[in-house]
Amino acid sequence: MSPRLSLALESGLDPSEPLSVLLPTPEHALSALPRTAEVVQPFKPFHDHFAAQGFIVTPESDKPCQDVILFMPRAKALARALVHQACSRASGTIVVDGAKSDGVDSLLKDIRKRVNVEGPFAKAHGKIFWFKADPTAFEDWDAPEVQQVDGFRTAPGVFSADEIDPASRLLLSSLPAKLGRRVADLGAGWGFLSARLLENERIETLHLVEADHVALTCARENVQDPRAQFHWTDAVTWTAPEPVDAVVMNPPFHTSRKADPGLGRGFIAAAARNLTKSGHLWMVANRHLPYETALSEAFAQVEEIAGDNRFKVLHASRPRR
Repeated sequence: MSPRLSLALESGLDPSEPLSVLLPTPEHALSALPRTAEVVQPFKPFHDHFAAQGFIVTPESDKPCQDVILFMPRAKALARALVHQACSRASGTIVVDGAKSDGVDSLLKDIRKRVNVEGPFAKAHGKIFWFKADPTAFEDWDAPEVQQVDGFRTAPGVFSADEIDPASRLLLSSLPAKLGRRVADLGAGWGFLSARLLENERIETLHLVEADHVALTCARENVQDPRAQFHWTDAVTWTAPEPVDAVVMNPPFHTSRKADPGLGRGFIAAAARNLTKSGHLWMVANRHLPYETALSEAFAQVEEIAGDNRFKVLHASRPRR
């Protein structure tokens, strides 16, 4: 159980059902909550984690409920939008649990200016507090229905929500004109790279593989091409319907708040597994990340083809079986 939530429950907090729990991660064990609680988690690996525990899990929800427990995300705009959303859905209590490193003190200060707050309790480098849901107190915190970046739709909290990622730009500029007929974009995000790839008429099928349901929803609007196929799943475990000729990717190197270089290695293994025997991988990564060993283990040929002081573009071919 989350240490702050445990403390609050022991001190008399008693969430009522129907209960909605927003954005818990596997670090937030929910063992003390009823399995009838609705867990809202758009990140597929975390979604599946709570589904395996017997919770009712959904990537998004606007269903009315009595109480809400919100595990605060790092993005300020998303945190505010979720407070507004919670107040719009709940008729009882809103509980907010957040780490100091994610700005919980600032959020608490802002909320206190609008409603009466109970608690807060401080523990494990964070705070938990709660207040009566007020559907009008946070109306100006609603996220914009459409957030635009160079004509693309994005959303608060998704990767590179406010600008086109420079690493993806570098990767795009380094790709050859002929990628093959079947291509996969692992970790496709909100679709910038895929949208540009589909300007190439030689591509017959492009798989957009993305674990973040919010980002993939944006990608569906940004990539309105019949050749595109969308997959809400973990790229590390994804299996293509048939082997692909090329994989492009700008893999993440963290899940939740913890850096995890092993995630990129998982993407490399997935790429090798899904490519044809003569297939090619094109990836961009932060220069300090040591992916060359994993690439050499998974592919017969590996080379750096472009880069700068921040990023490197790596090309690997002929996956080892």
